[in-house]
Amino acid sequence: MIFLHGGWGYEIYPLDEQAQTIKDFRVLIPDRSGYGRSTKPAIFGPDLHQRGVEETLLFLDALNVRQCILWGHSDGAVIAAMLGISQPQRCLGLVLEAFHFDREKVSSRSFFQSMVSEPECFGPRVTDILKKEHGDPYWSQLLRSEGQAWLDIARSSNGGAPDLFDGRLSDLRVPAEFIHGAQDPRTEAWELEAIRGDLPNTHMQVIASGGHSPHSEAASWKEFNHHLKARSRAGRMCQRRSTDRGEAQVGPKNAAICFD
Repeated sequence: MIFLHGGWGYEIYPLDEQAQTIKDFRVLIPDRSGYGRSTKPAIFGPDLHQRGVEETLLFLDALNVRQCILWGHSDGAVIAAMLGISQPQRCLGLVLEAFHFDREKVSSRSFFQSMVSEPECFGPRVTDILKKEHGDPYWSQLLRSEGQAWLDIARSSNGGAPDLFDGRLSDLRVPAEFIHGAQDPRTEAWELEAIRGDLPNTHMQVIASGGHSPHSEAASWKEFNHHLKARSRAGRMCQRRSTDRGEAQVGPKNAAICFD
């Protein structure tokens, strides 16, 4: 299982509550360029997510991981879905948490502008975590770059497709579980229905008590784990069928969880 973090990195939304649920998987958590212990600074721009797809494929190839379950959160969910569309043979299944579909994110515009102009405004708890994971003073450059990338993505729509997938989300054929918080402040009012329209047969779990990170929030992590367990079990079945056909195996059962 590969966990793809969101735009603020891993430590702000850790997987502390999922240890038992994913204990039978080898779990790898790569830092994207510009994050954690990876190369800094990263190049951010309107192609932020496509760059993430390319990096993830390089990561999988370097570790000889031919197939896996991809669990993406926020930006990571966009990257996972794009990879599922372009390289479905690499994916045993997708868990797409706090998924983004809309390109313009009008309701979040002020949030992204605050990231660019005043990253310190998110308070000492957040900034302390970001400093520890990404370094000080670099953490503020990272937030500014991520916020500016989303503002650039909004401008790049230019009257074209309103979604991040240029109208191609309906091409996704990999089994996917969308897990979304009903109170997610980064979600536009029309996004979930648009996803259902493109993927009418997909599983979408909306957690009433969840915000932007259902897996790590006190009110929602238990319900999130229930859905994660179901998708993980389905991914295991896909892995066994692939192994029976002589295809790639993700990793040994009961392997250690590796926070790489």
